[in-house]
Amino acid sequence: MGVTGRILGMVAGAAGVAAAGTAVGVARRRRIIARRGAGEATPFGTLRSDPLVIFADDGVPLHVEIDEVFVGDEPSARHRSWRRTPDQPELTVVFAHGYALNLDCWHFQRAGYRGLVRTVFYDQRSHGRSGRATEGKATIDQLGTDLHTILEHVAPDGPVVLVGHSMGGMTIIALAEQHPELFGDRVVGVGLISTTAGGLKPHKIMLPMLPRTMGGDLAQRAVAALARGHRQVDGLRRIGRDVAMVVTDTFAFGDDVPSDYVRFVDEMLAATPFEVVAEFFPNFSTLDKFSIVDALSQVPTAIICGTDDKLTSIGHSRKLHQHIGWSTLLECEGAGHMVIMERHVEVNAALDQLIAATAEVKPG
Repeated sequence: MGVTGRILGMVAGAAGVAAAGTAVGVARRRRIIARRGAGEATPFGTLRSDPLVIFADDGVPLHVEIDEVFVGDEPSARHRSWRRTPDQPELTVVFAHGYALNLDCWHFQRAGYRGLVRTVFYDQRSHGRSGRATEGKATIDQLGTDLHTILEHVAPDGPVVLVGHSMGGMTIIALAEQHPELFGDRVVGVGLISTTAGGLKPHKIMLPMLPRTMGGDLAQRAVAALARGHRQVDGLRRIGRDVAMVVTDTFAFGDDVPSDYVRFVDEMLAATPFEVVAEFFPNFSTLDKFSIVDALSQVPTAIICGTDDKLTSIGHSRKLHQHIGWSTLLECEGAGHMVIMERHVEVNAALDQLIAATAEVKPG
């Protein structure tokens, strides 16, 4: 790049920082940038806050954790709220995790924003520390209803940004179908990471457990059969941990990542009973919500995916980008499905820009 190109690049960069400053302020922006490496110094699974139990409409207890902004003598006490304008309540960012994972998968995002932004993390029904779904309620639509219930309790007023990974992104899309009026009003921004609104080939989701040659219909029958012996399946998964680690590395990540990343994801997957895996599995073949994602065009939407995602491939994100008017697409070259860990610096930077862009949303 020549001198002129470098100068133009610096000007463009300065303009971007200035634009972000209108939403968060340069001082806060610098703090956020400085925190991007915080997750590397923090052991996986150790980020916690006092648990809150919120009951879903069918009585299932949902485990929720809220990280408030620092107060008192903490370093960011002078910058306690992330406000769009001085007279509005602080922003809340809600994170929805994916299939067979739990809220701990957001480790790097939680570490990066901890104390600087009001963030909410929760375990989807039947996952992590939340209660088991009632019969017939292990559905994407029910997850959308659960998210609405959580919003009513943890952010009854003020602007909200929703961020979902994989099945968590589908959860947000289900909410948009059920309550489109929220988007552009209460919901001022959306992050859709490694996800889709339909067109999945379900057997791909089960590649870590089923042969590659097994087609969709056969996969459905195989999962149903395995579910009847779910305790034995869980036992075999524990016995075959070495194999499971290799499979997790292959299908969760694109590049070579530290072994503790692979171990951490594998532990989350192993902690999810196969019965739960089987209950949610039929959702993916019937998911068809591309016709309603235009509701997200009311707000800035950041779409993020790894180009080597073997579960919800990059084509799904490109299709979402085409259907959602006010969206950006970040393609993380060579990254896999767990891009939120594998490329957490890039993901957090994109979320920073998303939050900054919410300043442009005028509540309806």
